[in-house]
Amino acid sequence: MAPSYQKSNELFAQAQMVIPGGVNSPVRAFKSVGMTPPFIARANGCRLWDVDGNEYIDYVCSWGPLILGHRHPAVMHAVQRCLERGTTYGAPTDLELTLAQMVVEALPSVEMVRMVNSGTEATMSALRLARAYTNRSKIVKFEGCYHGHHDSLLIKAGSGALTHGVPTSPGVPLELAGHTINARYNDLALLEKIFVEAGSEIAAVIVEPLAGNMGIVPPAEGFLQGLRDLCHKYGALLIFDEVITGFRLGYGGAQTYYNVLPDLTCLGKIIGGGLPVGAYGGRREIMQMVSPAGPVYQAGTLSGNPLAMTAGIATLEQLQQPGVYEELNRKSGLLAQGLSQAAQAAGVPACLNRVESLQTCFFTGQPVRDFAGASTSDTKRYAVFFKCMLEQGIYLAPSQFEALFISTAHTDSDIERTVEAAYHAFKAASQI
Repeated sequence: MAPSYQKSNELFAQAQMVIPGGVNSPVRAFKSVGMTPPFIARANGCRLWDVDGNEYIDYVCSWGPLILGHRHPAVMHAVQRCLERGTTYGAPTDLELTLAQMVVEALPSVEMVRMVNSGTEATMSALRLARAYTNRSKIVKFEGCYHGHHDSLLIKAGSGALTHGVPTSPGVPLELAGHTINARYNDLALLEKIFVEAGSEIAAVIVEPLAGNMGIVPPAEGFLQGLRDLCHKYGALLIFDEVITGFRLGYGGAQTYYNVLPDLTCLGKIIGGGLPVGAYGGRREIMQMVSPAGPVYQAGTLSGNPLAMTAGIATLEQLQQPGVYEELNRKSGLLAQGLSQAAQAAGVPACLNRVESLQTCFFTGQPVRDFAGASTSDTKRYAVFFKCMLEQGIYLAPSQFEALFISTAHTDSDIERTVEAAYHAFKAASQI
C-alpha cells in the first residue's frame, strides 16, 4: 500500500501562503521530481519520520552536515550542556578558539580562519578578500559548481567560450556579471586560454575540488594541480570551496586527499555538526587583511555562536577516532556496487560516480566528467526512481544533480535494504 502524505500535503498548502514556494530553500519543494515534499517530524541515527508517520532511511543527511547521523549522542550531550549556559553572547568564547585551532591543525593550507554562518557567507567573503588582496576584480568559476546565492556567482556562461557571464537570476546586475568568467570543469586547456586573455585582471579561481552540486563529478587527473599552477603563474588566488568536501573525504579535506593546496578554503556543513555555520581561511598574510586586523570588512552577529561551535567540536572529535573514514568508505563502496548492479539488472543506463562517502547515480549511459555530461541524465527517469524509492522508505535527494551522503549511522542492513528497493525503482524507471 502506498504511503499517505495527507498531513504533509496540508502543511505544504498552508506554507505556500506565507513562505515563497512553501519552502526556505528551493530544492526542498520537490519540483524536479513532481511531488509534494514530506514534512519531517523527527530523526534519529540514519532514520527520518514525517508528520504522517512514514519512516525513511536518510541519504540526504541535511545535505551533508550529519556525517555522524542524526542526534549522535556525543553531539547531543555537548549541545545540551552548552544550552544550559546560553545560546549566544555576541562576544568571544573559548569555543571559537578551539574549533578554529582544530580547523587550522586539520587543513594544511589554513593558517588562520574566520567563522561565519553559512557556506554562502564563506564564499562571498573569500571572494571579497581575494579581490582586495590582488587588487583585481574578475573571478573565474566553473559551470555546474555552486558556491552560494550571492550575486557574483549566480552567473551562467555567455554565448562564447571566453565571454563573460550573464545573470541567472533577476536582481543580479549585468555589470556585476561582467566580472565573472565561466569555465568548464575538468577543461584545463580552456582555463589556460582564459588566463592568456584576461590573466592580469583575474583575482581568483573558485572551484569545488570535487564537484558536488551537479552530482558528484571527480576532478580529472592533473586538473587541480593545473589550476594551482595557472593561478601561481598569473598571480591569482586559488579558492577551494570545501563546504561539502571539508572533513568528508578525510579529516584533511579534499586538499589533503588530492594533495593540492589552495590559497583560501571555504567550509561549512560538517564543521557545524548540524547547526548553521560557515568559515573561510587561508594563508596568514591573506587573512590578516580581514577586519579588524586589516581593511576588508566582514562581520556577523551570530558568527562563531556557541551552539554551532560546540556541535562542530564534538563532531570533529568523533571523526578523529581510528577507523571512522575507513568504515564510511567501506559502506559507501557497498552501496555504490549494489546500485550499479541493480541498475544493470533492471536494464537502466546509469553512470555511478563515487569518491569515498559521496556518490551520485546519473541516469545516463555515458561517463559524467563535467556539467555537459551530467546534463545528459534522464531526469524523468530519475523522478520515477525517486518516487519509487520514497514509497519504499528510502529518502534520497529530490534532484538528479545532488550527492548521496553516507553517515556513520548507516548499517550494512540499511544498505542491503536500499539496494533491494533500488532494483524495484530501477525497474519502474525502465518502463518510461
